[in-house]
Amino acid sequence: MSLLALGINHKTAPVKIREQLSFAPDTIPDALKDLVSQDAVNEAVILSTCNRTELYCQLNCDESGSERSIASLIEWLKGHHDLIDTDISEYLYLHPDKDAVKHMLRVASGLDSLVLGEPQILGQLKSAFSVANESGTIGQFLHKLFQHTFSCAKQVRTDTAIGASPVSVAFASVSLAKQIFSDFKEHTALLIGAGETVELVARHLHESGIGRIIIANRTVDKAHTLAQEFNGYAIALSEIPAHLAEADIVISSTASQLPILGKGTVEAAIKIRKHAPIFMVDIAVPRDIEEQVGELEDVFLYTVDDLKEIIDEGLKSRQDAALKAEDIIEVEVCHFMNWLRSLNSISTMRLYREQAESIRDSVLENAKKQMEKGKSAEQILNDVARQLTNKLIHRPCVQIKQAGMDGRTELVDAAIELFELQADEP
Repeated sequence: MSLLALGINHKTAPVKIREQLSFAPDTIPDALKDLVSQDAVNEAVILSTCNRTELYCQLNCDESGSERSIASLIEWLKGHHDLIDTDISEYLYLHPDKDAVKHMLRVASGLDSLVLGEPQILGQLKSAFSVANESGTIGQFLHKLFQHTFSCAKQVRTDTAIGASPVSVAFASVSLAKQIFSDFKEHTALLIGAGETVELVARHLHESGIGRIIIANRTVDKAHTLAQEFNGYAIALSEIPAHLAEADIVISSTASQLPILGKGTVEAAIKIRKHAPIFMVDIAVPRDIEEQVGELEDVFLYTVDDLKEIIDEGLKSRQDAALKAEDIIEVEVCHFMNWLRSLNSISTMRLYREQAESIRDSVLENAKKQMEKGKSAEQILNDVARQLTNKLIHRPCVQIKQAGMDGRTELVDAAIELFELQADEP
């Protein structure tokens, strides 16, 4: 059995690379099926967020470090994103077996996130698991690993203060906006998207006293439901150009594969605003706001990578909790690896039982024949006991004797422990 976690994240790759390797949500089921059709892969889950793209695989090889298996996975990833001629190796990380388990537990617990301890990643992992499960690409190994991961993450949340501080990409976005606009109640925020991140942004803005909230989304009903919660109003994505000039703050997080806001649209809004500044944060990967928008005067455009410095300021209170979380994870990694190792012993026990049952059936069949010949029950029972004992202990005794002759004392000691043998006192 071999596990492998392969991917990129905010630590290893800039946003330009991450957006090239991201998976649109509606493409993941087909991508998973294609992935497990590869010779090297038995089971697979794809996690794709704004900060990371990761493949979790159970491989069809003896060693997860197999260069051939890893090479085939990398080629598949490049091929899926039409990057055949692009070298992405410098941005990738590979975690085999035990390291893969530890990496997953750290990711789920928020220890590998841009924002230490952020809770959103656990929900994203659960969604990734659900999609893979529905796509039929999860078997015994990844099912067990993900359930163990979710349990560990819950324990980390319960037993440590890793999530006590309200620090997240959403919180950092609002904190940065506060540095530009001192009086929130006089300003309007336009939020693009209606997912979990935008909901968190809306909550932080509302709690900070923002004057108005406009939520734009492809599905207007979903935007309306979210807007109602924060006394805002909803519009369709197509209506953004008509409302953009109203917004002092624009924060976008969608799963769109193409930009939502272009330079021309923003430039027109700036003219209507008579060059009053607009603060923009593009949390999405791929980006929702064209990079060229940042070249405009009176526009302050930030991406998720730009938020890191702000986020770092909120990490201090979580450091002690992170150390405790690491201790929990170390224990849980050991528990999972013990389960994996137990699979080998289960197979061995099954074979041993089958062998014993075969011997039993043979002795029993012989006893029935003796009964038909009229042998007494007492004699048959004695024969059964003698034959069963001899057949069961014959092979182990031969092996122990040979081990003694070969000087393999460790096997003799193992037999003593296995059969709980106790020598008679002299």
